[in-house]
Amino acid sequence: MDVVHAEDTRTRLLGTALRLFTEHGVEGTSLQMIADALGVTKAAVYYHFKTKAEITESVAEPVLRELEGIVDDARAQRTRGAQIDHLLDGFVDLVVRHRSLVALFSSDPGIARAIEKSVHSSDSFKNRLLEILVGPDPDLTAIVTAQVLLAGIAVAGGSPEVASLDDETLRETLLAVGRKLYNRPRRRS
Repeated sequence: MDVVHAEDTRTRLLGTALRLFTEHGVEGTSLQMIADALGVTKAAVYYHFKTKAEITESVAEPVLRELEGIVDDARAQRTRGAQIDHLLDGFVDLVVRHRSLVALFSSDPGIARAIEKSVHSSDSFKNRLLEILVGPDPDLTAIVTAQVLLAGIAVAGGSPEVASLDDETLRETLLAVGRKLYNRPRRRS
């Protein structure tokens, strides 16, 4: 199998896995189901991934890597307000672009396990993310507010109730709620 064809198959495999995970959950999706949906043998799936856990981790990896980039870019901003704004904008954009995967992050234990195994789940990463929102010496209220903000945006962005919204309406709504929760004024474009 040539490299280009293998990458194309791998990309299609991950897209198919995400679709099936969305429909059936990670636990309810078998390697055989993925192979059947792709029109390949189970052995072809094994050529790319040894286990369903590897597929699950690979489905989640790009979004987690993107989130880490958003956090790093936010930390590079000069003021805490600019850091919060950058993180909020980037996080909302990520949620809107990856609605179906974010919905799984919030609801599927199989994806949750994949995230826990990821390098992006380290305490260091979580601390960097939260520190942007809560500052260096947070109280309990600040910590809970940050967690509610992140979880709320993720759950709302991936919920069936907003599935029919266009991306821009969802983005504006999530940003407005996030800014209100953090008492951040709406920025002028």
